[in-house]
Parts: sequence; structure tokens; C-alpha cells
Amino acid sequence: MTYYPDPHLKQILTRTKVIAVVGVSMNPVRPSYYVARYLGIKGFRVIPVNPGHAGKELFGETVRGSLSDVSEPVDMVDIFRRSEAVPAIVEESLAQFPQLRTIWMQIGVEHAEAAAQAEARGVDVIQNRCPKIEYQRLFGELRMGGFATGVISSKL
Repeated sequence: MTYYPDPHLKQILTRTKVIAVVGVSMNPVRPSYYVARYLGIKGFRVIPVNPGHAGKELFGETVRGSLSDVSEPVDMVDIFRRSEAVPAIVEESLAQFPQLRTIWMQIGVEHAEAAAQAEARGVDVIQNRCPKIEYQRLFGELRMGGFATGVISSKL
């Protein structure tokens, strides 16, 4: 299912406090960087996960090499990886975070079997959507047509 009612999306974004972003980039022009930065600015704790940058500092957090390196509870895992990488990420997420509430797959990322596995464990799954765009849309930062209300750049 890739249709998600607005109240459902808003509930997820309202209840979420800690997001592990898998595949985050250190490059400020990459979508994974500015989405993670935006979410941090909006008050979410963003835990960056990328094995290529493990140990570096990003958004005031140490970049973790894998979800297994995250010791604190996480509400949402946001996946910025290709669809074929999703099953392993979902398995690791479910094993690492017993209280996980949401698996969120970015625009262009979908995996029906992995989604069904997470949903069977009671985890909400959102596919092919961006939490930054949905947050902006649902909390009044975008007009109905999807245009920003003031900022024209991806820089924050």
C-alpha cells in the first residue's frame, strides 16, 4: 500500500522523537543530508547511520556504522538505500529495536515482503514517501500545490 491517509502520517510524525537515518550522506547537497538536517531542526533526534562515515560527527551525533551500533531506543528507521537493501535493514531494525514504531522508506524505495515482515510485528510501514515533504505538507509549511511558502533553496 502506498496510499496513506493524512491523519495516519500526521500521527506517525507527531509520536516520533528519535529517527535513525540509514544511508545518510555527509554531502550537504544530497537529499539524505538535507532531509536528516531538516528533521533535526524540527526537533527530532536524528541518529545518522552510514558505514562509510562511521565515527564522524553529523548534526551533533556520531555517525554509526550500522543499526547494531545504536544502543538507544529508536522510534523510526528512515531508509535512504536502494530497495534491494531494504530486507536486511528491516531485519536488523526489528532485531535491534524492540519498541520500533515505524519503518519509513524514502521516495523510490519500496519492498513489499520486508514491509509485510515489519507490519506482522506491529510496526507501521511507509513506502515511497519522504518524511520531510510529508511534515512540511501536513504541518502547514507547503501550499496545496506543493510549493514552499518562502524558502526556495534546499539549504536550511
